[in-house]
Amino acid sequence: EKVKRFLQDFYRDGADGGKEFPYRQQLTALAHRECVALYVALDDVAEDDPELAEAVCDNAKRYGRLFADAVHELLPLYKEREVSRKDVLDVYIEHRLLLEQRGRDAGDARSPQNQYPPELLRRFELYFRAPSTAKARVVRDVKADCIGKLVTVRGIVTRVTEVKPMMVVATYSCDQCGAETYQPIQSPTFMPLLMCPSRECQTNRSGGRLYLQSRGSKFVKFQELKMQEHTDQVPVGHLPRSISVAVHGENTRLAQPGDHVSITGVFLPLLKTGFRQMAQGLLSETYLEAHCIVKMNKSEEDESGAGELSEEELRQITEEDFYDKLASSIAPEIYGHEDVKKALLLLLVGGVDRNPHGMKIRGNINICLMGDPGVAKSQLLSYIDRLAPRSQYTTGRGSSGVGLTAAVLRDPLTGELALEGGALVLADRGVCCIDEFDKMLEADRTAIHEVMEQQSISIAKAGVLATLNARCAILAAANPAYGRYNPKRSLEHNIQLPAALLSRFDLLWLIQDRPDRDNDLRLAQHITYVHQHSRQPPCSFQQLDMKLMRRYIATCKRKQPVVPEALADYITAAYVEMRKEAWASKDTTYTSARTLLGILRLATALARLRLVDVVEKEDVNEAMRLMEMSKDSLLGDKGQQSR
Repeated sequence: EKVKRFLQDFYRDGADGGKEFPYRQQLTALAHRECVALYVALDDVAEDDPELAEAVCDNAKRYGRLFADAVHELLPLYKEREVSRKDVLDVYIEHRLLLEQRGRDAGDARSPQNQYPPELLRRFELYFRAPSTAKARVVRDVKADCIGKLVTVRGIVTRVTEVKPMMVVATYSCDQCGAETYQPIQSPTFMPLLMCPSRECQTNRSGGRLYLQSRGSKFVKFQELKMQEHTDQVPVGHLPRSISVAVHGENTRLAQPGDHVSITGVFLPLLKTGFRQMAQGLLSETYLEAHCIVKMNKSEEDESGAGELSEEELRQITEEDFYDKLASSIAPEIYGHEDVKKALLLLLVGGVDRNPHGMKIRGNINICLMGDPGVAKSQLLSYIDRLAPRSQYTTGRGSSGVGLTAAVLRDPLTGELALEGGALVLADRGVCCIDEFDKMLEADRTAIHEVMEQQSISIAKAGVLATLNARCAILAAANPAYGRYNPKRSLEHNIQLPAALLSRFDLLWLIQDRPDRDNDLRLAQHITYVHQHSRQPPCSFQQLDMKLMRRYIATCKRKQPVVPEALADYITAAYVEMRKEAWASKDTTYTSARTLLGILRLATALARLRLVDVVEKEDVNEAMRLMEMSKDSLLGDKGQQSR
């Protein structure tokens, strides 16, 4: 009673600052059916009554019911206008109430079975937001002392079932006397009522049978997520743990597989009845009942999508030679590789997709880094993996073809065949980094061919025919065939990858490790400095941090630059020239029409980077220069000798 009384007071003076009533506004919206969910922030409760806030945290399920009762009592006060009948249940309830008033004598109360359960009349959901002081937990720390309490857990969503309706209140009607019976359902299974409990049937001994009325019953949306802990939180020698999360109502469809989320909810045991319980013995499953789902960024604690860039930040980024500056802000701890970093920057921004009449030309840029051992290929890859908003990191031997594309598994809940996406599907609209690309088995490498050009994965396996989207940019790192690049052999012998695969990479960098006195000296100084101070050596300009880079790249991706008429001739002439040179010199890489598309992609990515809508001649020149540089890095010594 005290809580109820308090709740009503709290609603009246939940003012933030002025005479604002956030909960009054929410209640009015609820009464008029404009929104369905009411969020109670526990920070506000704590401001008003700290003891109550603690009590709610400790016994969230029960206080959820109390809050809901209070809201239910307060709703009629906030109803300012009539609401049009929205759905079947409203009409149903209204008719029932009319019949009841007509049929009932003044004196007798209803028998308890026939009373309306409160869940049936309520047309709103109530959720708690965790207090800002509460610390987010790891999946591993959710233990027995959390049962029934409100906890916040962080992790990665690995699996999402589809949304299904779940029965909350079952409604039965009797075939003899026509009375209605309601049965609220709490556990995952229920025993349907059979005999009619109403007074008429019991006095007449007619034994009416009950039939379930699915129209009069109430259903809510239900979805189940699997959440796994982050890899950096797993203790030594353990496998990552996962926890299942039950999501109801308005919270469904908020998270996709691969998202980093923080979920606030009540940690509860799962009650199983009858035979299941016996089969299980004394063990009980647990799950988290979600109240509030927030998407997070990858590495930091903050929530993702943190607003637009301010003018000042944009000005700070777009100073003179900002292209070099952005490029050297990628993995600043790694010395040199300026052009490779520029190429990686363009890979993050991406070109523009074109869809002329059902044909699809990809906009994502694929890059392959070939190189001697010890030229920081894997470091660049893992940095890009941390920087990109969506990304997956795999290695050659550790991943099979099925693990990259998609596997057909049996769903443990329903038992039907379901597709589970692999690394390339989870990295959709992101970057997929594949290390040790040369050590992959030939059969697994063919799985990547389709993704790299058509940007989709087609599957025809037993009982499953599907095409999955995999619009991801692929960044691969590989060693030459004999471990180190052997300048005495021709190019094909060094890179033993099929031409079909190589032509799908827009840029193929060959990074050689050549001894050179001055360069080696600078490199060694750089490495020792980083080792001592754990940061890059001071340089001529201020480098941008990761958060700012992320937001700037997200801003760049919104632009859709086009290639103007005037530049088309220039590009075609340049391409024809490149083909001619490729024929003239015997052992360079294969030049095909894909190279032309690659140039266009790089040019549009450069235009996006400058936040303009039209590609200019400098963009095309820079794209050609990157192409030439990647080719020149292949020629290496030979180029110097011939020149």
